Amino acid sequence: MAQKRVKLDRESFSCSICLDLLRDPATLACGHSYCMDCIKTHWDGEEPEQIYSCPQCRYLFTPRPVLVKSTMLADLVEELKKTGPQAAPADHCYAGPEDVACDYCSSRKRKAFKSCLVCLTSYCEKHLQPHHSVVPLQKHKLVEPSKDLQENLCCLHDEVMNLFCRTDQQCICYLCSVDEHKGHDTVSAEAERTERQKELDVSRLNIQQRITDREKDVKLLQQQVEAFNGAADEAVEHSEKTFTELIRGIQIRSSDLKDQLVSIQEFEVSRVKDLQEKLEQEITLLKRKEAELRALSNTEDQNYFLTDFPSLPPLSDYTHSSSLNAHALNDFEDVTEAVSEARDELQDALRQISTDLSLLTTEVDVLEPQPELKIRSDFLRYACQITLNPNTANADLLLSEGNRKATRMRREQPHSSHTERFTCYYQALSKERLTGRCYFEVEWTGRGAYVAVAYKSISRAGSESRFGQNDKSWMLDCDLDNRSYTTHILTHTLWHNKVQRQTHSYQPYYRIGVYLDHSAGLLSFYSVFCDSEFMRLIHRVQTRFTHSLYAGVCLYDQGDTAECMLLK
Repeated sequence: MAQKRVKLDRESFSCSICLDLLRDPATLACGHSYCMDCIKTHWDGEEPEQIYSCPQCRYLFTPRPVLVKSTMLADLVEELKKTGPQAAPADHCYAGPEDVACDYCSSRKRKAFKSCLVCLTSYCEKHLQPHHSVVPLQKHKLVEPSKDLQENLCCLHDEVMNLFCRTDQQCICYLCSVDEHKGHDTVSAEAERTERQKELDVSRLNIQQRITDREKDVKLLQQQVEAFNGAADEAVEHSEKTFTELIRGIQIRSSDLKDQLVSIQEFEVSRVKDLQEKLEQEITLLKRKEAELRALSNTEDQNYFLTDFPSLPPLSDYTHSSSLNAHALNDFEDVTEAVSEARDELQDALRQISTDLSLLTTEVDVLEPQPELKIRSDFLRYACQITLNPNTANADLLLSEGNRKATRMRREQPHSSHTERFTCYYQALSKERLTGRCYFEVEWTGRGAYVAVAYKSISRAGSESRFGQNDKSWMLDCDLDNRSYTTHILTHTLWHNKVQRQTHSYQPYYRIGVYLDHSAGLLSFYSVFCDSEFMRLIHRVQTRFTHSLYAGVCLYDQGDTAECMLLK
C-alpha cells in the first residue's frame, strides 16, 4: 500500500506538460501546477493574442500571469524524491502532445492502446478490456491508435464506411449503397482490402526481388570497380616501368651511338690528317723536283743537259684524294635517317596507344537503343572510305585502284620488306581505323574471298595470323562452290577465334556490306543486292571491342580480286 501511495503521490506532483516531477513548480490561479520552464515555453509558443490559457482546464488569463515559484510544492517534491526511485511511470502511461489519447479517460488522458474502427473510439489498455471480455465487442476491428478515426465516417450519412464501391473506387457506408451508389459493384471494405492486400503482397515480392537483383548488381558493379582499379593500377605500374625502361634504353642507346659516332669521327679525321700530311710532304718533294727540272730546262750547256737528263729519278706513285673514305659521310646521313625513322615509329606507336585508350574511355551508348538500320540508304549515312595498306599486303597481292583493290598474282610483287606484312596468307589490312559507327562494302570475284575486321596487333606470320583463327579478328568466309552443275552454291561462314557459324545462300551475291558500331560492340555482315535498297543480314556479332579495328580482305586463288568500293 505504501508503494501505491508513493506512486499516486508521484502522479499528483507530475507536470502534465513534460510528464516528469515538477521542477521549480509554479501554480496558476486555476489551481493547476507546472514546471516553471514548461509553462513559460508553452505560452511562448501560443499565438500573440494577449490571451493565455491553462493547458489542462483551458482557464483564460488576461494579461499573462506573473509566475512565482511555489515554495511549498518544491519542498514536497524534494521530500518525494527521497522516498524512492526518480523514474516516473507517467512517462509511459499518459498521452503527450503527439500521442493518441484515450477517449474514455475522464481526468488525465492516458495513451491509447488500440482504436476501434466500429466504435470509432480510441482506448487505453484499461478501457479496452470490455472489447476482450464482451462477446459482441470481440467482433469489432481493432487497429493501432489513430487520430483519423473520423475519416471513416460517411460525410453524408454519418455512418461507418465499411463498404467499397468498385465502380467509383471509393469507400461508402451501407446507406450510400442503396442511394447514390445503387446498382454499383460494391463489396465489403474488408474483402476489397483482402483482394488488394494480395496485389500489394505480389508488388512487395516483386520489389523485394528487384531489391535483391539490384543488390547483386551493386555487388557486381563493386567487383567491377575493384577490378577496374586493380587493372588500372597494374596498367599504370606496368606502363611506368615500361616507359622507364624504354627511356633508360634510349638514353643508353643514345650514349652508345654518340660514342660510336665520335669514335668513327676521330678515326676518319685522324686518317684524313695522316693522308693530308703525306700529301703535303709529296707536294714539297714535287716542288723541289719541279725546281730542279726548271733549272735543268733553263741551262744553256747542252752537254750538262744531256748528261743529267737520264739521271733524273722517276716520279713516285701519286697519292690520290679518292682514297678518302667518302662513304663515311653517307654513313652519318644513314644514321641520322635511321634515328628519325625510329622517332617517327615511336611517335606513331604512342599515338596508337592514346587512340586505343580514348576508345576505352568513350561513353558507351548501348543503353540508348538506336533505330534499327534496314535499307542500304540507312547504312550509307555511316559510309567510310577504305584503302588497303601496302605495308600489310602479302607479297603475292597486287594493289590497284588507289590501293582499294587487291588481286592475287602468280608471282611475288616487288614489295619492300616490312614488319607489318602478312607472310603466310594472301591478306591485307586497311590504312584507316574503324571507330564509332561506320559502314563499308567489299566486292569480290573468283573462287572466294574473306572479308574481315581485325585489331592491328594481329600476328603477321604463322597460323595465328589468318583472319578468324585468333581472338583479334572476325572474318566472313565467302566460298563459291563451282562443283554444282545446276547452280552455284555460295556458303557464308563466320569465323572468330577458330569458332565458326555457317549459313547458305543458293543465289550468290558478290558484294558484302559490313556495319560496325564500335562503342556498342555490334558487328554485322550483309549481302548487298545491286541496284536495290534491300540488304540481307548474314551474321551479326555482339561483343566488346577493346582496341581500334581495321578492315581486312583475303583471297582464295590466283586471279581472285577484292575491291573496297567507293560509296556516296
